[in-house]
Amino acid sequence: MPSRLPPLNPLRAFEAAARRGSVSAAARELNVTHGAISHQIRALEQSFDTPLFERNGKRLKLTPQGALLLPAVTSAFDGIAAATAAMTRPATSGELTVTCVAALLSFWLIPRMDRFTEQFPGVTLRLIASNDAASPFSPDVDVSILYGDGNWGDCWTRLWSRFSLFPVAGPTLLNMQPLRSIRDLQNHVLLHCDDGREWNTWLAAADTRDLPRGRQHFMGDARLATEAVLHNQGVALGDSITAGDLIAKGELVAPFDLAVPANHALYVACRSDKRAAPIVQAFIDWLFATIESDMPHEPLTSARTILRQRQPRSRVEDDSSI
Repeated sequence: MPSRLPPLNPLRAFEAAARRGSVSAAARELNVTHGAISHQIRALEQSFDTPLFERNGKRLKLTPQGALLLPAVTSAFDGIAAATAAMTRPATSGELTVTCVAALLSFWLIPRMDRFTEQFPGVTLRLIASNDAASPFSPDVDVSILYGDGNWGDCWTRLWSRFSLFPVAGPTLLNMQPLRSIRDLQNHVLLHCDDGREWNTWLAAADTRDLPRGRQHFMGDARLATEAVLHNQGVALGDSITAGDLIAKGELVAPFDLAVPANHALYVACRSDKRAAPIVQAFIDWLFATIESDMPHEPLTSARTILRQRQPRSRVEDDSSI
């Protein structure tokens, strides 16, 4: 390997001229004169003691020696440009603490966590299962994903996704105790993740409010209800976000073509003073980009009738810019 490398300016002139196919175009790109580019290329050729361009036409053509040099020079300049951009770009590294609704954390966020870490390898995630409305105001929390009406006081809040609810069961359970009609639900254990209002809403939409109830269990949240379904303990109401992957993998079955909108929605929230931090910005951008890219592949849209209800407009930010 030679102890000295060619000077930088002649290499820049050579790379621009070769890429643009013209000395004049290279001069305009580098904001110098035509003569300056020609001089730099000649100086580079003298240093190599070999021509780099064939000079027998209006458009420059590389000699075999020039063609050998160009990829290495282009790669070097691309590497310098990438390193410069990384040095001047705001840092997206460090620890990020995120609180998230338990079911969404377990069945949506964690399965997609590798996508985020591949894009931002310098970020260490600290994930906490919580739907505490006080989370966005905690100095120890950077971002919160909450289920509710979106009105959490003086913090930055933006609607992330609405979703629908529908019965889900494990395939093993349905093999043992089929669900051929909605009336068959009376022969199954109903699993609740609230005080029973969600099931009442779905049964009313199915015109079976008077359905006799068999055994029922009340779980602390939707994650526990989903876990119970996965263990064939009964039938619960799944949602179009967290149950989607499980249905696609065959771990859950949605036996009826009827869904109702959830009473509330999912929101992203954080303290206003943390909103501009590059690491927070990166995670929020990723959240919205990922849910948007996933929605067209939602496995329920082709087989489900969504009952649309008028929902009150939230008094929070709901624009497309972050």
